Amino acid sequence: MTEPLNLATTLRAGYASASDLPALVPPSGDPWTYADLDSRAAEFAGALDELGIAAGQRLITTAGKSHDAIALYLACLARGIVYIPLNPAFTGDERRFFVDDARPALMVTDAGDEPTAGTRTETLDGAGGGTLAEAAAVARPSREVVDTDASDLAAMLYTSGTTGRPKGAMLTHRGLTRNAQALHEIWGFGPDDVLVHGLPVFHVHGLFVALHCAFLSGCEIRFLPRFSVDAVLKALPGASVLMGVPTHYGRLLDDPSFGVDTCASMRLFTSGSAPMTESMHHRFTRRTGHHILQIAPMPRET
Repeated sequence: MTEPLNLATTLRAGYASASDLPALVPPSGDPWTYADLDSRAAEFAGALDELGIAAGQRLITTAGKSHDAIALYLACLARGIVYIPLNPAFTGDERRFFVDDARPALMVTDAGDEPTAGTRTETLDGAGGGTLAEAAAVARPSREVVDTDASDLAAMLYTSGTTGRPKGAMLTHRGLTRNAQALHEIWGFGPDDVLVHGLPVFHVHGLFVALHCAFLSGCEIRFLPRFSVDAVLKALPGASVLMGVPTHYGRLLDDPSFGVDTCASMRLFTSGSAPMTESMHHRFTRRTGHHILQIAPMPRET
């Protein structure tokens, strides 16, 4: 049997049995089930088809974190469109570099942003509005998943550019699939897990590591618009996984209410995107009884 190479096929298989269960649960408002997420992704796929965005072409998005943003990502995977998320905080001049380098067929921005000159642009906001959301609402939904080869790109994420100009890291469907499957197995994800998601979705940790593991399990995602100590403390009871960065854990440790009782149901904490000091690791363990899994190099302390 031929291995399915399109990452969308693998993710769909992971949450297929959880269609009526909560997928994206916001701090307030109605949650989306996996069926809701899958249906919305099909609507975005239909809109992209009608806009003429084809497999192999590139889509840049600077839209903020939202349910629709995740549905758009899944739609791009299914249609073979290369997904390129950028930090929504980038200025117009900063975005110009990425547009010139990536040459996208479409750019998706927040409804309030200025369009980038010479670039075809649609809008998407966190409240389900914008021109692309409107197009999706009237488009004929498409659940078709295009065939991809091992070397076909699923996404491109730009490096930070700390030693030069940012460079687009090309990520294939097969590479992301194998990474997701490995982390899912190693970290023991299952349908009973509950992930607290306070990370942005324009980099690897929040978009790929966190969401892919959850999708492969069909587990609940407590989907926070952004990290805040109060929001995370409210989301932790009954949760089992938190993924963050060192500054997140530092801010939690600064709150005296964060401790053993807050983390009673937790089984996994991960930290990435930057190194965490040894002293913070020890402080966290003394306070909570848990260890943080470091997924970035840990510095030596002098």
